[in-house]
Amino acid sequence: MNPTLTIAPDSARPLTVNRLGYGTMRLTGPDVWGEPADRLQALEILKTAVANGVNFIDTADYYGDDVTNRLIVEALHPYAKDLVICTKVGATRRPDKSWIPFNTPDNLRTSIERNLRTLQQEQVQLVHLRLMGHSNVPLAEQLGAMFELQKEGKIQHVGLSNVSRADLEAGLKMGEIATVENMYGYAQRTTLREAHGETQGGEEVLALCEQHGIPLVPFFSLVHGLPKAGDKMAELAGQRGVSVAQLNMAWLLHRSPMLLPIPGTSSLAHLRENLQAAAIELSAEDMAYLG
Repeated sequence: MNPTLTIAPDSARPLTVNRLGYGTMRLTGPDVWGEPADRLQALEILKTAVANGVNFIDTADYYGDDVTNRLIVEALHPYAKDLVICTKVGATRRPDKSWIPFNTPDNLRTSIERNLRTLQQEQVQLVHLRLMGHSNVPLAEQLGAMFELQKEGKIQHVGLSNVSRADLEAGLKMGEIATVENMYGYAQRTTLREAHGETQGGEEVLALCEQHGIPLVPFFSLVHGLPKAGDKMAELAGQRGVSVAQLNMAWLLHRSPMLLPIPGTSSLAHLRENLQAAAIELSAEDMAYLG
């Protein structure tokens, strides 16, 4: 298992990160809204993650609203030189906590400038354009705006999130796509999203990422669809004396060298358990057994 991967290796400024990141979404209040229930623990989680080798942090200005960005600054600024903070744009929140597109060129510029301000950065290292299934703004218009912001120096690398294989193929024709962030996990390898009547296949997107050397950042791999007792994953976890969640992360790390898991948690104890997954070795026989 490769312990690291490099984002945009052929670019002028590649980013090399350890292959177990941290996703901040669960640091917010209920429904990804408002302040955390335990602010001190949330700050300690971020500090502990980085102190234990995590140097890829995933966030978004619409988490909270803008709660996770402020927590990152409070816990980690000034940032370590090797720390990569990845944010997302393309969506926003209403006061009723609903999620809506925020993806016109002006919207995307507003979001990038907000991230720069709240994260206290001169340039965002990596930004995922989150595709919203009910948006009327064409992908070409959205992604074109992202590449324009990149030319202006506000974005270092551009990625895509919540995409189908067709979306990714279209994006690759427009410019360099550094990363993809999609729902993916051991129990989530087939039907992951439906947008405009199109079903997204996780394996198909991963295969295209591997073909082009693009890291895939799986999200929600521990939230939805973990194997149940009696499944092969649960059986092997019991044999190895680890949790199903830990084995799921180990499976991701062994499934492809282009996968960069970002398990999130609001519990310091769970964070420590998640970090231990990077040390779990799975043999070729283990992977074949899991299927």
